[in-house]
Amino acid sequence: MSRNRFPRILKALATTAVAALALAGCQAGSPSASETAAAPDAASGEALTIGLTYTPNIQFAPFYVAEELGYFEDAGVNVELRHHGESEELFGALKTGDEQLVYAGGDEIVQAVSGGVPVTSVATLYNTYPAVLIVPEDSPIQSAEDLAGHSVGTPGPYGQTYFALLAMLDGAGLSESDVDVQHIGFTQQAALSSGKVDAVMGFSNNDAVQFAAQGMDIRVIEAVDPAAPTLVGPALGAETAVVAERGEDVTAVLGAVAQAIEYIAENPAETVDIAANYIPTLTTDEQKDAALATLEATIPLMETDGELPLLTNNPEAWDAMLAFMPEAGIISEPVAAEDAYTNELLP
Repeated sequence: MSRNRFPRILKALATTAVAALALAGCQAGSPSASETAAAPDAASGEALTIGLTYTPNIQFAPFYVAEELGYFEDAGVNVELRHHGESEELFGALKTGDEQLVYAGGDEIVQAVSGGVPVTSVATLYNTYPAVLIVPEDSPIQSAEDLAGHSVGTPGPYGQTYFALLAMLDGAGLSESDVDVQHIGFTQQAALSSGKVDAVMGFSNNDAVQFAAQGMDIRVIEAVDPAAPTLVGPALGAETAVVAERGEDVTAVLGAVAQAIEYIAENPAETVDIAANYIPTLTTDEQKDAALATLEATIPLMETDGELPLLTNNPEAWDAMLAFMPEAGIISEPVAAEDAYTNELLP
């Protein structure tokens, strides 16, 4: 990876109220609070609006960097970044045509396709599924099989943490009836540290990092086997008409995002400074240090293992997920691979 030396293009973003940090999962029903737009200066053509969901967050750094350093503009594509409004449906703006692309879990995209939403994944951003089981260091729970009879906290019966719990139980030959599943909202730290639950579902690059910052000794147990994943994490979905009619523009977007991911891997501290132009709450050294810790835990999730190019939708992972989701009851109508994802627009 080469170091990029583009000058920063400082932009002011209009934002509304900001909610708490909730990384990686674009959970349906989760808190959302602001709407942000960053319009390029010189790129021509009709704008492609990318929905980044709820509040400005370090998880969206590839898009902030691509905008701030002019990668979208250099690729010749007109991009607007839009954070969803409070209580806005994840794919609502895509269905109305107010967004053409949206940041969402691959599993959430499949769920949407099954429900009739015209969306297709054009890129997978995380090559490792980020949702994990978190237990205290001294917990007797050492594996998924040990969950039987224990309580597990999850934000609710939706989104990536819940899907990961179902995948974990399925892999261990358990069902929800074998454990005490408690819907605790986004209170994982409080629920686990107080002993309200024996374990929580959270994100390896957010919740686990926050536990460490608070000084609580925890262990992370993989919910989805990285060697044989049955779920796909954060991806970039595009409206199907956009895939058919504006493929070159989508490819340009993905090229800029890939360039931004490479920059982030080499320049995490500088990335936090860039993100501060987009995240109103990122103002103090303490907040920036926390964002840097989260970013450094996120970089390995985005990196490719070398077998597939960056941003590739892994066919094996997608096919396994397409088989698992109807079996688990997450979707009622099966989805065909050609409707769920495409690699034809990769740069």
